[in-house]
This record gives sequence, structure tokens and C-alpha cells, in this order.
Amino acid sequence: MTAPLPLKQTPLFAEHLALSGKMIDFGGWSMPVSYGSQIDEHHAVRRGAGMFDVSHMLNVDVVGSQARPYLRHLLANDVDRLAEPGRALYSCMLNPQAGVVDDLIVYLLTPEHYRLVVNAASADKDLVWMARVAQAGGYDVTIEPRRELAMIAVQGPQARDRLAQARPALGRLARGLAPFTAEGTEGVLVARTGYTGEDGVEVVLPGAEAPALWRDLLAAGVAPCGLGARDTLRVEAGLNLYGQDMDELTQPAEAGLAWTVSDHDPQRDFVGRAALAYGLKWQLLGLKLLDRGVMRAQMAVHTAEGAGMVTSGTMSPTVGTSIGFARLPDSVSPGDAAEVEIRGRRVPAVVCRLVFVRRGKVLDSGEP
Repeated sequence: MTAPLPLKQTPLFAEHLALSGKMIDFGGWSMPVSYGSQIDEHHAVRRGAGMFDVSHMLNVDVVGSQARPYLRHLLANDVDRLAEPGRALYSCMLNPQAGVVDDLIVYLLTPEHYRLVVNAASADKDLVWMARVAQAGGYDVTIEPRRELAMIAVQGPQARDRLAQARPALGRLARGLAPFTAEGTEGVLVARTGYTGEDGVEVVLPGAEAPALWRDLLAAGVAPCGLGARDTLRVEAGLNLYGQDMDELTQPAEAGLAWTVSDHDPQRDFVGRAALAYGLKWQLLGLKLLDRGVMRAQMAVHTAEGAGMVTSGTMSPTVGTSIGFARLPDSVSPGDAAEVEIRGRRVPAVVCRLVFVRRGKVLDSGEP
């Protein structure tokens, strides 16, 4: 019997242990799920400032005179929308069947230098796919995984103020950033992006420098947060998780991501374009339970228009009930009644729009 491979560790692994983080296997990485109370960590981000080690995600530099045309072919969104250095764009990377290979953020650093941030569990296959597309198209680009870099996400209404307290120079950069922009200084990139539905930044820096920044943020009152809170926050914010809400068999429109596909240029031949079907029979919508229970992925959903399936579900600390995403027939609408099968019983629910919470405020998500 083959022994399991040892789990990979981020440069902040020792910091997690020092804070008594509960470590789990997440896509082959040893990552903290919480440091005590997952609910307290969730509320820290919604009400103040929390930080996440996201160094397991991979920064990939795409460099060369053909970087722009290569990325215009590789990605479903169009990097020509990045009008100037420092701009960022969210996109899906598709296969020829228009299934989602991964979702990612791409930054324009210089006209011949882009940076992609891809998901940890998909990173190795992404690199293989990116190289294959480059070779097939004859693009002269360098694709460089930056495994030496670490990344800390500082999120919450006080995030940028706390970063300024911990590192004044980085704080000044952060305060000047518009959403989905980035700026670098002395080998550190500060990007105003996140995965929580709150304001905040992601700081990319050499791994050897990450522990000191983590400790400085801790001293500034930023709460360490694990994967558990990251999941409840992103579900409340209506943000997809690759491998649950979409995968290589899912087209963007089936995952609520049709808006990430740019077809304004009819001459742009991006991978998967020919297979895209915007009249698909499935859509991704939100669900809110109306009785006790907690939704989880793979649970069956019943509506008057037909059956569907929960793709992500959790108990929402902000909303106060169980919420989730479900792949449902395209004739279902927000406000429709549904039932979710939980442990052998059908629990009543209401169909909602996907975003439940934004900037700490519970939204009218479309239910009656």
C-alpha cells in the first residue's frame, strides 16, 4: 500500500501552530480550519478585521511580448479590459467544451507582464493546461509559477486601517487603491480584492517575510481566521468555490458566471467560445431554509419546475439560518418555494438571488 504524500505547508505553518490552529488537509495542504471559534472569526471579518493565510493559492507570472494575445485566447474574460497597469480582472479558464478548468484573478503589471492567481487544488493541472494552450497556439510566452511567494488576505471594514497600523507603507498603498486594482512596492504587491464580501486587501510577498507581517497584523488587532470562516463568508457573499459550484463539466452560465465571459469582440477566438451555450437548462441560485437544518453540498432540491442539487451550503452566522447555492432548472425564479432533502426529510426553503450579505448588511435576496 502506497503511503500518502506528506501535506504541503505554507510559510505561515509555524504561526498557525503557535496560535493553536486546528489543521486539516485542504487540497494537499495543511491549513487551519479555525483557531477556536469559527463564528467569532466570521464576525471579526464582518465587523472589524480578520486575516487568512491564502499562500496555498499559486501566483503565476505570464511574461513576454505575446502575453496579451495569449491571455486573450486562454481566458473567457478579455484582458483588453485591463486599461492600465495595476488593474485586475476575474475570469474563468475554459476547456474546448466550455467547462471551467479554473476560476482566477489576472493582474496587468506591465504591458508584457501579467500575474494570475489560481486555486490551490487546481494549480498543477492549470499549469499543464496553460502550457498546452501556449504550445498549441505557438505563443512565445514564459509561464512562471511563483511558489516562493506567500499571500495574506486582510478582510473587513477595518482591514485597510489595521494594515496601515501594522505596516504604514503598505497601508498607504492600500488606502489609495480602488476595488480590483493593485500596486507594488519593494517586492510586495497589495491588491484590493478578496473572497468575503467585505472591503480588504490581499498582500503578496516573499514567503520568508510573511511570518513577520502576520505577527504585526496580529499585534494590530487583526483576528486570525481559518478556512471555516472563509467558507461561511464566501457563501454569504455569493462567491463560488471551484470543485463545488463549478468544474470542468460546468459552463460559466450554469454557475452564475456568464458575466465573466466577454464576447464584445467577435474576432476574439478564446478557448471554449465555440461550445458556449447561453440557453442552458440549469442555473445557479441561492436557497434559504425556512425551518431547522443545515444544507450541505450534494443534497437534493425539489421545486415545482423540477429537481436540482445543493452545490454549497452552510449555517450563516450573519443571516441566522442555513443558506446555500443550488443548481436548479432555468424556469425557477427567486421567491419560488423549494424543499431540501436533509437526513430523510424535506425541509422547506425559498429560492433567492445569490448574494445574501454585502459589506456586513443582509440583503433583500428576492424571497417574499
